[in-house]
Amino acid sequence: MASITGSSVTMSCSLKQNQALNRVSNLKMSSLSFKGISFSSIRLNPATRRPTVTCAAKPETVNKVCEIVKKQLALSAETEVSGESKFAALGADSLDTVEIVMGLEEEFGISVEEDSAQSIATVQDAADLIEDLISKKA
Repeated sequence: MASITGSSVTMSCSLKQNQALNRVSNLKMSSLSFKGISFSSIRLNPATRRPTVTCAAKPETVNKVCEIVKKQLALSAETEVSGESKFAALGADSLDTVEIVMGLEEEFGISVEEDSAQSIATVQDAADLIEDLISKKA
């Protein structure tokens, strides 16, 4: 038995009965725990509506992204920034987000496509994208 939890949906289903996934609407990302093993990021492919399991970024990457976000937004040392932090909740507007992405590109030696940059809403999104781009680069 697997349990899938999303921001607006919680359900349990047998892996053989994947029809339950087809009934879920507006679920884009969730986490999965299966026999005690956690997968922190499961994304639904919009075209096929099939789940894709991705591993969460390394803690070092998330921490570095947090530092860059704090620097770009000139946040105080007391402001807590974590993987779940949303850029908008931290006060970032669209220009700030562009500057954050530019800082990430410079720090990690990557190039982020505009489409990918627009999908970044949280620190974790940015860290996951960075690791994906670095792995493709290698």
